[in-house]
Amino acid sequence: MQKRPKGKPFFRPRVPQNEHRLNNEITAPQVRVIGDNIEPGIYPIADAIKMAQVQEVDLVEISPNAVPPVCKLIDYKKFLYEKKKKDKEQKAKAKQSEVKEIRFTPNTDDHDFDFKAKHAEKFLQDGNKVKCYVQFKGRAIMFQERGELLLLKFAERLAEFGGLESMPKMEGKRMLVIFSPKKKGKA
Repeated sequence: MQKRPKGKPFFRPRVPQNEHRLNNEITAPQVRVIGDNIEPGIYPIADAIKMAQVQEVDLVEISPNAVPPVCKLIDYKKFLYEKKKKDKEQKAKAKQSEVKEIRFTPNTDDHDFDFKAKHAEKFLQDGNKVKCYVQFKGRAIMFQERGELLLLKFAERLAEFGGLESMPKMEGKRMLVIFSPKKKGKA
């Protein structure tokens, strides 16, 4: 037993808890046991623990909310390694798409329009969304129809790479539209 110094509280180091309950930590009276080299079925907890000891593996509670809880006979360290590896693969497959912005003015020239359209095509091919907007400054707000025509022309140009999520709409002094990329299977 450790002596504690006077005047200072005694703290025990915190033991990290397992993500799953193992062997004697399982509290259910009966469990559904699955695993290699056994007949799957419902067993009393004592029998399930004995089966795990005979096979020299751990009894791991996989699904605690099921009735009765589902336990698996497996080496726990190997189980955690495989789970971590599987999670890493899923994370690598899930690509985060970004929203790229392209800005116009009501008086955007044809050359600038073509240049920005090429960039938007590349963004859509990479799987990103594209947010295009026409910025109205000062008296240019009087030419909203020019901005709308420009965005609809842009939508027509990008039709084979992506689709419009909604028609052009005003937000403050901006008229904006968002394009989402077409799926590769449909293209």
